[in-house]
Amino acid sequence: MRRGALAVVGLAMLCRAACGQVPDSGRWQELRFGADEVAEQMEGRYLEQVVELAAGGRLDDDRALLARLQRIGAGLVRAAAELKPEAAAWQWEFHTTRDADVDAQCMAGGKILVGSAFVRKLALDDGELATLLAHEVAHAVAEHDRETLSEALYFNRQPEPPLDVLLERLATDLSLQIRLSGLSQLQESEADQLGMVLAHRAGWAGAAMVSFYRKLAADDAASMLSSGHPAPASRLSMAKGMALLFTAPQLDAVVAQARP
Repeated sequence: MRRGALAVVGLAMLCRAACGQVPDSGRWQELRFGADEVAEQMEGRYLEQVVELAAGGRLDDDRALLARLQRIGAGLVRAAAELKPEAAAWQWEFHTTRDADVDAQCMAGGKILVGSAFVRKLALDDGELATLLAHEVAHAVAEHDRETLSEALYFNRQPEPPLDVLLERLATDLSLQIRLSGLSQLQESEADQLGMVLAHRAGWAGAAMVSFYRKLAADDAASMLSSGHPAPASRLSMAKGMALLFTAPQLDAVVAQARP
């Protein structure tokens, strides 16, 4: 009887260690890699990218935009820490690049890179830029990199590959990317919604968020942010619905009560 009880307890502990929940929505995730392990691997890849950009003179060359990213990002990080306290200890970084292939991206642990050409093309004001940044912050808060890597294990034959090998496969194996496309779309939709919650908590108006998604929907050339994402019209509809929720007095009261 005692052995059975211990087995049940051990199974429960294993489940808790392998499962997580997305802040705000509560969606359950299976997380088979440790957060620190994933953050370390992603940071290494991020450093390689920013060093290459810096060597080519393409990193942080727009000082005004960089200052905007850091100012707006600070408020979003505070909002993120309210929903996920451990995020306060992450080494958040905001950088900009004139590389035309970059729109916006975030890696585990809060490493964010924004393309200055993309920001200029859409003429983003501060509220719209906050919406873009909040989407990227949401990816980190929801630990989407960690979830994707965990899910990718199911499509790899035994023995289980090391994390760095799995990362390489994710970057180069088209068939694996296709198999994970459903999860990717779910995560992008989730980052849209959670990002709007973070932006709202940071004090940005719902109208600015709707304006950002309206610009995406109107700009056919914004396909970089549409690839692997919900359709632009669907994202705009979502933003309008979320903005309406933010104006509800009862929601504002709940958010106020949740603040420390």
